Amino acid sequence: MSKEQRARIDAMMRQPRPEGPRSAGELRAGFKALMARMIVPDTIRTTQTTLGNRPALHVEPDNGPRTGTILYFHGGGFVFGSPETALSLTGHLVAKTGFGAYSPDYRLAPEHPFPAAIEDALSAYRDLLDSGMDPATIAFAGDSAGGGLTITTCLAARDAGLPLPAAIVAFSPGLDATRTGESMRTKEGIDPIFTRKAVEHTGAMYLAGADPHQPLLSPAVLADLTGFPPLLIQVGTNEILLDDSTRLAARARAVGVDVILDITADVPHVFQSFAGILDEADEALDRAALFLTQRIHGLGSSRENQR
Repeated sequence: MSKEQRARIDAMMRQPRPEGPRSAGELRAGFKALMARMIVPDTIRTTQTTLGNRPALHVEPDNGPRTGTILYFHGGGFVFGSPETALSLTGHLVAKTGFGAYSPDYRLAPEHPFPAAIEDALSAYRDLLDSGMDPATIAFAGDSAGGGLTITTCLAARDAGLPLPAAIVAFSPGLDATRTGESMRTKEGIDPIFTRKAVEHTGAMYLAGADPHQPLLSPAVLADLTGFPPLLIQVGTNEILLDDSTRLAARARAVGVDVILDITADVPHVFQSFAGILDEADEALDRAALFLTQRIHGLGSSRENQR
């Protein structure tokens, strides 16, 4: 059924949209409605909390978490999205690994442009560490813009002298604000979700005039990834952002980082969101869960015991 599943999802994502650039409010409403159609596991529980002085969603397995914490950054081009819109992803990772997760509600552009999202993500990580959590029990994970945040937050943590997490999982990460990847051209029209014009529209809201030629905006082409933890990047071939992933993986390998570049054929951006609908999504999340469970170690955390 996989071919038929992929065709149905492709058709759904190509449904007509309003003409012209949409406002941040319109983008947020549309994305919220789309993600409400995704399947969230019924074996998890969620509670509202705070992390790094920002609202956050705490996600746990119904039967209580095992040792390990996923710090999950939601997608949405730094303009839309929330911990709730990413719950099909966070929830399935929690259900499949048995780990707990925190998903911070970081500030969004255009109200809060670069580097607000990175500052909030780093504050969330620092809060976990300050609570006594062992970094060997923490992994970063995220999708799209949030996938990009897994990398840039790790860069910011390293620059701040913080210990790095045990692992990183990035789903279809956005990693190049210069938009110089060849897939920006070769996958135009093949990608059922994004066009170059669309990503440049939201990108401009986040940049707010900042030069994209810097590591925290374009790590796929500019970042020094020396010392990074093991990295799993999952991406589909039908993405204009495909080369963001391939180029970051090459940069990571060049400095000795343990990196897995996991490319799935004929699937769209953040295809893992379609867990329970698309076979490839369930299989990719199984691989991500295995990667995480093999790399998170430690004796637990005071924060988990406090909550």
